[in-house]
Amino acid sequence: MQHFHNVEEIHLEESWLTIGSFDGVHLGHQQIIRDLVKGAHDNGQPAVVVTFHPHPQLIIKKEGRPFYLTLPGKRAQLLGDLGVDIVLTYPFSSETSQMRAKEFIALLHQRLQFSRLWVGYDFALGRNREGDPAYLKNLGQQFGYALKEILPYSIDGELVSSSRIRKSIREGEMREAAALLGRPFEVTGTVVVGENRGKSLGFATSNLDVPQEIVDIKPGVYACLTDVDGQTWKAVTNIGFRPTFGDGILSPRIEAHLLEFSGSLYGEELSLKFVERLRDEMKFDQVSALQAQIKADIDQALQIFGEE
Repeated sequence: MQHFHNVEEIHLEESWLTIGSFDGVHLGHQQIIRDLVKGAHDNGQPAVVVTFHPHPQLIIKKEGRPFYLTLPGKRAQLLGDLGVDIVLTYPFSSETSQMRAKEFIALLHQRLQFSRLWVGYDFALGRNREGDPAYLKNLGQQFGYALKEILPYSIDGELVSSSRIRKSIREGEMREAAALLGRPFEVTGTVVVGENRGKSLGFATSNLDVPQEIVDIKPGVYACLTDVDGQTWKAVTNIGFRPTFGDGILSPRIEAHLLEFSGSLYGEELSLKFVERLRDEMKFDQVSALQAQIKADIDQALQIFGEE
């Protein structure tokens, strides 16, 4: 898979294309991508995905804080794992938002020469969202492509969407998020030096510096899995403000205690896969009570992992 950030770097003689945000690459996205890849490859053509960063809503509606399930690199990796040949993460700006739909399609078609364009039933691009499926279908007569409008994807009668998954994560419903994603929700960050409080309690932790663009996770204690040097480790992770120590933290910290792991991970990238939320973050009057609770959290996490 090749990942580009500038359409001018690409020149294809033919392709099949889909356009969308694809944040999270959830089960609905996966079905679309697999079908696109099969159709393209059966016809001897590359499968191409055009996505955007930042998310268009952040620019158009001027929303304050990003809310991504996956950042561009991870999203491209997931799409590549599904067989996509080329991912273009198109830089979205206020200038982009003012482009006419025909202008944008002309730009893509010049570089990608797509004969098939797949978009969602609620998709729209271009100024004032003029480029809806009906418009794009008519435009295909001029540019020589056929449009496929993709129907919504549901599980048990409920629509699978990135916004629904974000809501699940904000509410700490990690099993629901995993069921919709087709895999556990995952965050990746750099291990940074902390205050060594965990180590002093007998439970050394890896403190993760995670990009602020990632969707908020409900504070609390979680059972997680992580890989280090090709080996999977069980972990108990605290997300929150450490009220027992009164640090006055303004934004939540992510601290993972890898069970039975020894060694330093400072400066390393660590990815946490969230399995289940164990409890709310709590304030303890005595350190010994906190230590006892951490032991109970570990026992509960081990029971969960035994069920996996």
